[in-house]
Amino acid sequence: MRPLRTYNVRPRLPERIARLAEIAQGFWYDWDYDALSLFLRLDRDLWESSGHNPVRMLGLMPQDALEALADDDGFVAQCDRVCRAWDAYLTGDTWAAHRQDLPSGTRIACFSLEFGVSECIPIYSGGLGVLAGDHIKAASDLGLPLVGVGNLWQQGYFRQYLNSDGWQGELYPDNDFFTMPLHLERTPDGQPLVIRVDFPVEPAYAQVWRVRVGRVAMVMLDTNIPRNARREYREITYQLYGGDIENRIRQEIMLGVGGLRALEALGLRPTICHLNEGHSAFLTLERVRQRMVEDKLSFDEALEATRAGNIFTTHTPVPAGNEIFPAHMVERYVRALFDGLDVPMARVLELGRAPGERAEGFGMTVFAIHMSSRINGVSRLHGEVSRDMWKGLWPHTPVEDTPIRHVTNGVHLATWISRDMADLFERYVDPEWRDPTGNGDIWSRVAAIPGEELWRVHERRRERMIAFCRRRLRQMMQRRGDSDRDLALADEILDPMALTVVFARRMATYKRGALLLRDLPRLKRLVGDPDRPVQFIFAGKAHPHDTPGKQVIREIAHAARDPQLRNHLIFLEDYDLQTARYLVQGADVWLNTPRRPLEASGTSGMKAAANGVLNVSVLDGWYDEAYREHPEMGWAIGHGEIYADHDYQDTVECDALFDILEEKVTPMFYRRGRDGSPREWIEMMKASMRVACATYNTHRMTRQYAEEFYFPAARRERELTADGCRRAKALAAWKARVREQWGKIRIEDVVDDQPGEVSVGARFTVRAQVFLGELTPDEVLIEAYHGDVDANNIIRNPTRVAMKLSGPASSGGRPIRGSYAFLAEVEARRSGRFGYSIRVLPRHPDLDSPFIPGLIVWSNPA
Repeated sequence: MRPLRTYNVRPRLPERIARLAEIAQGFWYDWDYDALSLFLRLDRDLWESSGHNPVRMLGLMPQDALEALADDDGFVAQCDRVCRAWDAYLTGDTWAAHRQDLPSGTRIACFSLEFGVSECIPIYSGGLGVLAGDHIKAASDLGLPLVGVGNLWQQGYFRQYLNSDGWQGELYPDNDFFTMPLHLERTPDGQPLVIRVDFPVEPAYAQVWRVRVGRVAMVMLDTNIPRNARREYREITYQLYGGDIENRIRQEIMLGVGGLRALEALGLRPTICHLNEGHSAFLTLERVRQRMVEDKLSFDEALEATRAGNIFTTHTPVPAGNEIFPAHMVERYVRALFDGLDVPMARVLELGRAPGERAEGFGMTVFAIHMSSRINGVSRLHGEVSRDMWKGLWPHTPVEDTPIRHVTNGVHLATWISRDMADLFERYVDPEWRDPTGNGDIWSRVAAIPGEELWRVHERRRERMIAFCRRRLRQMMQRRGDSDRDLALADEILDPMALTVVFARRMATYKRGALLLRDLPRLKRLVGDPDRPVQFIFAGKAHPHDTPGKQVIREIAHAARDPQLRNHLIFLEDYDLQTARYLVQGADVWLNTPRRPLEASGTSGMKAAANGVLNVSVLDGWYDEAYREHPEMGWAIGHGEIYADHDYQDTVECDALFDILEEKVTPMFYRRGRDGSPREWIEMMKASMRVACATYNTHRMTRQYAEEFYFPAARRERELTADGCRRAKALAAWKARVREQWGKIRIEDVVDDQPGEVSVGARFTVRAQVFLGELTPDEVLIEAYHGDVDANNIIRNPTRVAMKLSGPASSGGRPIRGSYAFLAEVEARRSGRFGYSIRVLPRHPDLDSPFIPGLIVWSNPA
């Protein structure tokens, strides 16, 4: 029976503790220990059973219990103290407030298909979402004018369980938004705020929710409303990464187009849009549509006006992992969005393809790259991989000039550092270690933490982690109907004092979760050593459609039943943020075994390192740069080799991993001083914390985005759109003219005055005669591109020298129309075999980069 009317019932909090509801809605408690302890003090068991959801917890508490708390002067005093701290946080000085390079009125919108802010809003699947959540928290700490935009998933990702054979199953419980820290936005007449997105058959609608994360708002879209008569429209925001390809394109259009319209309805139009992966790339078309309507611009003019404010972060290091939709499907949906406007559909579809690519597909990553002014990978190595992977979008451009940069990811320290470790930081590092302004020098003071204190803290955390694992394992066995004897064994599994290695991450095959199982006899010897035992904890989900990933989980589950392994190796079901906290805080070793270079970043290892956990990892993602600069923070599996034969690589790296565990890790862990603590190990823990906390944090990451991406993009967007988008129109017209004339450019002659062999430090002059047709010298950049030449006759480690105009070219004393002479001085800085070439690039004061696809001319094009 459906209800005639619905209404919401909120807990009735006594006046003395009424602001608990506000604290519960702000998520700041997630990284403020005093605020969190307030909810734990209410009822620790209810905190756990509510899924760490303070709103639901307050709703479940009996009224007489709330009244009793209001009469408890100690509790009220703590509540008042937390509220004062909350007020100080909201109104206090911030990093962004002092930035003179932040244009007034700037608003940054970060779009992501998933956000992992807290386990009590399970709308995330893994690292991408958790990173987005940490980014939001860092923006709040920094006072950045940022808003998050996402879809509010009715069933989230999935809850994982293993059957009796160890095979992963999926459950999709509904999220009850009305008992979560969410606020339903309403119109002035009290009705839910609803936005409309035009789809090919009929419009789809979404109601708008708001989440408050400290100072930052997150705007979330929910299509499961009666206004959507079609069931498939109500199911758009049902399951994260769920449904068929048609549902997926609707999800992504709702995220991008619907997200922008929700911001517009709330009066939050963004200056900058940050695309966290290509899922939200359709927002760029909505920005174009807005400009076309409001400023009467053509498609290309609107594209220039909006592209300046689009920033794209790619997380995928393999072409196959980048989403492609059928072109005919994209065309149907785009036509619906631009109904009544003159949109060059062939041009739109071209923006989703690489040069020479078949016309049937439309790549979301390619589209996001073409529609954005700034593009980045998420680690130094991933930046290199991304430049190589997408170099084809800029034909004839050297891979090092591909305009894709990197911003290495980080983690929100206050969220992931254990309370015990935070106490040590406050005493020995700096009481203000959470300060987001970025004084990395303070982390050198980690050395001052007494080793025995650090070790006692770590042993307590390992004991808590083991207790948590036993509870989780017992719950899993009870659900499966295991015997009382087996349940009793669960209470004894794992040793709280033994060296504990954790592998916890998404169970994709390239991450090689079962690498250790390739040599079971060696693994059994390792865990069975009575004097130096080693134990392993595994956790992670495979995508519901990833059968090979599920097979990896099954293999681990079967190994965990082996009589020689069962007390030393477990697999934890349903890996989530709560589980992650226990593991990254309590492990001794964090194991990471991806097949290089397929791990774009890998932030779980950062969380562990910040807690003093030592990494044993392949040199991939963030660890490639961290370990090469600071090898004292852990161990590396190999030296960054990449083998064509994957089976051979797995064998080699499995052996190398066992060598590290047997010969380095285990002996060092069990080598104890007179006080019973492993002194060498503790020194490595301190090195790990020093490096991770100083560099691999989201305060540094978000400041870098702000300084290198957000602020410059905001200034350029403002310049291009001022005076009715005058400069954007001029730039679009200029690009059209340059493309028309570019084919006429030719480098007619190149000469130099070097004799064929020069000494180090010598200089020589290079002269070039270039025909520009109807273009003028100030519209092009002529460069001498020189460097050492390798065995394949390729210039490496190039230096680029801008050539100066020396005047019109002439023949017989008469100027040659359209032809100009340029010169540059080249210096021989070191010995070896060197060479140079000349290239022509477009130049305009409003270009972000001189590298425009297809617009480059070389003196030796072959």
